[in-house]
Amino acid sequence: MLADDVHEAIKTLIMDHAIEPGARVSIDGLARRLGVSPTPVREALARLESAALVVKEPLRGYRTTPLLDREQLADLYQFRLLIEPWAAARAAERADAAGRERLREEMESCATPSDATYDAYKALTAHDTRFHVLVAELAGSAQVRLAFERTHCHLHIFRLYYDRGVGQQTLEEHRAITDAVLKADPEAAEAAMRTHLETAYYGRLRGVSEEPGG
Repeated sequence: MLADDVHEAIKTLIMDHAIEPGARVSIDGLARRLGVSPTPVREALARLESAALVVKEPLRGYRTTPLLDREQLADLYQFRLLIEPWAAARAAERADAAGRERLREEMESCATPSDATYDAYKALTAHDTRFHVLVAELAGSAQVRLAFERTHCHLHIFRLYYDRGVGQQTLEEHRAITDAVLKADPEAAEAAMRTHLETAYYGRLRGVSEEPGG
């Protein structure tokens, strides 16, 4: 297996909870499971640490991080609601023809997932990240884009919860944002982004974080 394959395989195990949240991660065990040497496993875990999916503990090795709890989820969405509706409005005002074409192409790049596994959902996860980063980029703010990228929020949100329904709904909400940006309508873009984030938090995620063990 190539290094990227090992990284993706371990990430899938974490996202699907085949390695439970908070569990110790055995480098040798993963190497045997994947049929590779320990070296690419160590490299993959270092990359996953940068995305906050694992943490390295002194003298104890790696452990997967816990799922977002209700307080962390609330903080994340408060942050997103501060910057992303503004970014969508600015994107509608500032996007040029090339930027609008990039947004159209991004919306055409992802289909609705057909199964409730990370393997089926990873294309949507990648699209979700690219879409929101692109909106921030079209807003013309490098700081907003970097701040958003550093949260790795999409991995952690999809790790917390995904099912068949969320894929279709997410894409529909992205299309509403895209339509407003393409029409150069900042008020509609801001409102569509706010609706998207509030629907995700209040409609799909807050209840999950409040379940026992959440």
